[in-house]
Amino acid sequence: MAKTLRVGLIGYRFMGKAHSNAWRQAPRFFPLKAHVELHTLCGRDRIAVQSVRSQLGWENATTDWREVVESPLIDVVDISTPNDSHAEIAIAAARAGKHILCEKPLALTVKQAEAMLAAAQKSKIVHMVCHNYRRVPAIALARRMIGEGALGEIRHFRARYAQDWLVDPDYPLKWRLDKSVSGSGAHGDINVHIIDLARYLVGEFKEVCGLMHTFTKERPLTGATGKSPIQAARALEIRGKVTVDDASLFIGRFANGALANLEATRCAAGRKNHLTLELNGSKGSLGFDLEDMNRLKFYETASPPDRQGFRDVLVTQPNGAHPYVNHYWRDGHLLGYEHTFIHTVADFVNACVEGKPVHPTFEDGLKNQRVLEAVELSVKKSQWVKV
Repeated sequence: MAKTLRVGLIGYRFMGKAHSNAWRQAPRFFPLKAHVELHTLCGRDRIAVQSVRSQLGWENATTDWREVVESPLIDVVDISTPNDSHAEIAIAAARAGKHILCEKPLALTVKQAEAMLAAAQKSKIVHMVCHNYRRVPAIALARRMIGEGALGEIRHFRARYAQDWLVDPDYPLKWRLDKSVSGSGAHGDINVHIIDLARYLVGEFKEVCGLMHTFTKERPLTGATGKSPIQAARALEIRGKVTVDDASLFIGRFANGALANLEATRCAAGRKNHLTLELNGSKGSLGFDLEDMNRLKFYETASPPDRQGFRDVLVTQPNGAHPYVNHYWRDGHLLGYEHTFIHTVADFVNACVEGKPVHPTFEDGLKNQRVLEAVELSVKKSQWVKV
């Protein structure tokens, strides 16, 4: 009889919803090596967490994450909380012998990430960072093509992750804008995604040189939703200091000699969740756009001169041709954002049963954190910094 993994999810909002859906759906599409039981959902607001418990598919709810970590009924701890609590929860979960899936960025600092990795390794549990974009079928195919030599020697990696939710200077001061809670702004929130993809597709960074900027220095402490115009105006007068970056960009060099150019911003008007990347090699190029996530752009220098140009690869071919696609629909039927979490959970569950590492591990999270901190140090010193 297959093993049952009982899961405790800490955090129930944006990422909590995405993770809950993945835990529900993974057994319906993938041949998992264990049954999955959505045992306990945890959140600080007792009324709110109870109200969404059933909707998200969980059997129980609690407001104390320690109950999840310490429960003998829980096998897996899924951490989807603000960044400042990742280390404390993960270290406690590792010491309790729980397998851990943790949202990105892994920690606030390199020191925290090192402690989390050490605790996980000491307890010999399976540990994974939820960098879900690795499991976009087109990205997984890109890695396969690069490994097979389709691009030859990689020379350039360019990536941009742009959002616009901070364009409005009256957007309220929330936890993602507080360095003590978030660790950093666009840098740790979305730049870390393309740092991880760079490492996944090209390799480790050798050195970086960065620039970070905060466009709106102060923001309202209270949102104006539901207030009268006079109340809203008064609320907007009470402003607090933004302690993180609005935008982060850096150039760099990989250990294999390839050049890097990465940019992340939450102040790009009109860009909602715009992630694009391009890799150029000696034999060809690859391009990807998250807003058209079922396609890769591929260029081969070996094509006849009269037929050269980027061509679309629709990454929806089943029967093993494209990564993960065989578990869903017929060719041409598209996948979306939510499927990347389903793929993550499926791989994680099977790794827990097999007792094998599943990437990205906490070690990957630590390496990402080292790049993040190297860029910050570069900005502070106005110079190149080795990773």
